[in-house]
Amino acid sequence: MRRGALVAILAIGVGVTLAPAAFRMFSRAPMGGQMIEEFRPFMQPERLDAFEGHLTRIGSAVEALRRQDAGLDHPLVAGLHRSWQDIDADMTGMLDTIRDNLDNFAAIDALPDFPLFPWFFVIPGLAIAGLAWSALRARTPDGELPAWARWSLVGMGAGLVAAPALFMMFTRAPLGAAMIDEFRPLMRPERITAVQGYFLTIGGAEGALRTGVLAEVEDPDAPLPEVHALIDAWPAMAGDMAPMIGAMSDNLDNFAAVAALPPFSLFPWFFVIPGLLVAGLALLPPGPGESKPDGTGEPGDESPNSRSLTT
Repeated sequence: MRRGALVAILAIGVGVTLAPAAFRMFSRAPMGGQMIEEFRPFMQPERLDAFEGHLTRIGSAVEALRRQDAGLDHPLVAGLHRSWQDIDADMTGMLDTIRDNLDNFAAIDALPDFPLFPWFFVIPGLAIAGLAWSALRARTPDGELPAWARWSLVGMGAGLVAAPALFMMFTRAPLGAAMIDEFRPLMRPERITAVQGYFLTIGGAEGALRTGVLAEVEDPDAPLPEVHALIDAWPAMAGDMAPMIGAMSDNLDNFAAVAALPPFSLFPWFFVIPGLLVAGLALLPPGPGESKPDGTGEPGDESPNSRSLTT
């Protein structure tokens, strides 16, 4: 095995070891893990069904008020009436994006825990660098490399190549990358602030209706059951939806940290390419003038014994 190949393997091992530091994975990966934990309760179809039901209930109440022109002269009720179309469109779009990414989230969630990611580089990188350094020191003066060093390096390279397949990264990582891209418009401070403002608008109108406006404007001959349903359900609705918006707000920095990592779709190749290089370099035959593992030289090179026989 050529000395230059061993030096290259040593450099690859050092590079793999230092990759998490270069990408700031030791700080960013745990933040990604926290985001996954806090998003998990809301990334469920039944939870999204409930949220969509809340929007339908609010929309029915607004339509009933509009239909009877009831309470629309009150500033808070009128504010909800004016804003509802935009609120409904924005909130529905947000829920649609989340629903479209349920499978993508499940793929990310099925990967190993985010805080472990840096160590998937550091541990094999150190092992490869250590083996390459030991192999350089173990070479005999005539260049022969012990078999244990060669095959240990081949095994480490093969392990790196196999790791993405073992964790199904070739399918899961691209799905994670797609989710990150589609969540970017949602996970912006101004977007979260706008959604929090929607709750103030809805809650203000509900409070006004509950504390007197509805009693003043409701026609006994034409009751407004949709508005009564909103008033009755609002505490549960707010208690259901506010935690999701709170989780999004609390994880803005965590999302930014994950988004700043290299694209998830590239992560499998961060293992495969170094692994192939290490295994391929470890299998290179000795160079000219270097002995093969069986003690013979390259074709055309004469060993000391052959020269003495010739003499």
